[in-house]
Amino acid sequence: MKIGKKLCAAILAGLLSIAPLAPHFPLAARAEAAALNPVMIGMSAIGGLLAYQGTLKEMLAIGNNVDYQISGLKQDMEENGEDKDALDREVVDRVLGRITEHGEYALSINSLPFLWRVNAGAAFNAACYPTDYITVNRGLVRALHHDEDELAAVLGHEMTHGLRQHSAKNYAKAVAESYAGIAIGSAADNLDWQKLNAVVGYAIAKDVTLPSELEADEGGFHLMTTAGFNPGGGAAAMARMAYYLTYETQDIGEYQDPFENPDAPNYNDHPAMHERVERLAAMMTNYGMGHVTVENGADVLIDGEKLLSADWDADYNNTTENAYLIAGGIAKAFHDHASFDGWHFSAAPGARIAYLDDSRVYEKLKKFVMRNHAEERLEELVRNAYASSKDKEMREKVAAEEKKRTDAWQKIRENALDAKGDYVKQLRYNADRYSDNGMAKEALFLMERAFAARNPDNVAENYAIRGRAKAVAGDYEAALADSNHAVELDAANIYNFLNRADVYRMMGDREKALADLEKSQEIDAKNPYIYKMRGEIYSEMGEKEAALAAYKEYWKQAPNASDIPDEYMQEVDAAAYDKIVKEREKKEQEKKEKEAAKKAHLKIKWAKSLNFLLESFDKEGKKRASAVFIVSSPSERRCRKWAYWPQFSLSCLLSSSSTTWN
Repeated sequence: MKIGKKLCAAILAGLLSIAPLAPHFPLAARAEAAALNPVMIGMSAIGGLLAYQGTLKEMLAIGNNVDYQISGLKQDMEENGEDKDALDREVVDRVLGRITEHGEYALSINSLPFLWRVNAGAAFNAACYPTDYITVNRGLVRALHHDEDELAAVLGHEMTHGLRQHSAKNYAKAVAESYAGIAIGSAADNLDWQKLNAVVGYAIAKDVTLPSELEADEGGFHLMTTAGFNPGGGAAAMARMAYYLTYETQDIGEYQDPFENPDAPNYNDHPAMHERVERLAAMMTNYGMGHVTVENGADVLIDGEKLLSADWDADYNNTTENAYLIAGGIAKAFHDHASFDGWHFSAAPGARIAYLDDSRVYEKLKKFVMRNHAEERLEELVRNAYASSKDKEMREKVAAEEKKRTDAWQKIRENALDAKGDYVKQLRYNADRYSDNGMAKEALFLMERAFAARNPDNVAENYAIRGRAKAVAGDYEAALADSNHAVELDAANIYNFLNRADVYRMMGDREKALADLEKSQEIDAKNPYIYKMRGEIYSEMGEKEAALAAYKEYWKQAPNASDIPDEYMQEVDAAAYDKIVKEREKKEQEKKEKEAAKKAHLKIKWAKSLNFLLESFDKEGKKRASAVFIVSSPSERRCRKWAYWPQFSLSCLLSSSSTTWN
């Protein structure tokens, strides 16, 4: 979905970075211009292209750096908080784990493996960073009632943003469009800058972001279906989202703040909800060999013949959701079974629908077939569908489409195997940084890619870094074997000894670790990592004086190091330690002030939103919503939409400055 503020920041940074490329003209010349200069337009186009290429290169480099990925993860958790609910996290882990393990896709050579976390945000939202980090709001997980098929569609959508590198490309396009607008604007004396900014903003939303959202919907559908999820999950999730935004949040500011400029053009960078539902429903139909459709938001049809009508079975009207999940189950069965026999209809009394084996995917189908006594009707329609000429034609069409996608992913895999030079070096760097952060799975994944590369540049380092990753994973025997092999292949490379020293240390063999550090010092006595590791080992052994001596040498070789423990830093450099403490205190104070400002802003924003809603309902003459605000304490009032009635009533005390809004 969206990470609007981050997009704006990236655009601004991009504009600042390309500023030196802008053509400079005297102010007088600009003032004299009465119309847009064709030469200027041409130059702005060239400048826009350069801006795009430069920004894209930088964004792709950021997206392929573990430091940025982990930094984004940590920042997300600090700003939004981590969801503490075990069920929320378990469901997301299970869904994304299944997609990443079984979905049909391939990572580009300059892409990182996916990481994800569930944050404490209440909004219906998820986002994928340029670094393939996926942040999932708790509000989204709960709004979808932990439904795995619907979550798979949404999270597959976010994964597609990462796979297609949409963030990097969209940022670059946005910078280019903004650059072109600024360059053209400088060539006219009568151009309205506010209108120009509006045009550029609109173009970015509609021409840059919107197409990628449609592509992400489609890519997400294929990811989740190849991983075995219900193909109706996407349309069902969108139907649920429409209900949620309409009846539960009334989030009229979902994509823009209408209070800042009510006359501004619509910058909505997401497709209309009905359009998304229709597109995803069409994908489901195609996946099911064209046999299954949903009409009127409730009626499930097979080849135009009505099977049953869904109804609601929750604490809200989820009829349309149910219809798409029922239809999705049928579509998956048609896709997975080339003949009627694959459904395994039973002739036994009371067990006629004992077909299909994935209880999650087919749960709604079985439930509503039983509820509507439609066992025989389903069997009849399925048999007739396989007998039609349409079935064979569609199977050939769908098979061709799937082969085309499989071939495209294979091409990406082949390109990754042909990687050389800096790309392979970056694989090793990223793998080692994953190991530094205790993430062995991700490190070993990248090292598999490094070993598979057809143009290996340093096989010894491959073994050294893989050995360390295996040690982080706890496979010490294999780790030591790799580390020894690295030293055998290249005994002149200091990092082969440093990595083996770390392996010995993780194994608990500190004496051998220190021996490898001695060998490292013989190769390059100025390498700071020798002394850093030596300080850590001596500290673990309780030899404080030896540890202090090692840290002093570390500080000498790396005077800006920030990872010396406080107990040693005070003696290593007292002045530097005092500065570090003051910086910590400053950051902590800034954090507190930021949190306070955020709470104040949210209070004002929600108050405006409520006033706007009240006014809009009055103007329409349709007072159809109500909100009840629960007061938890005199100092903290939590505002929740409780129930919705034909008669609108609103009661909320706003006297306390500490009011918070959920």
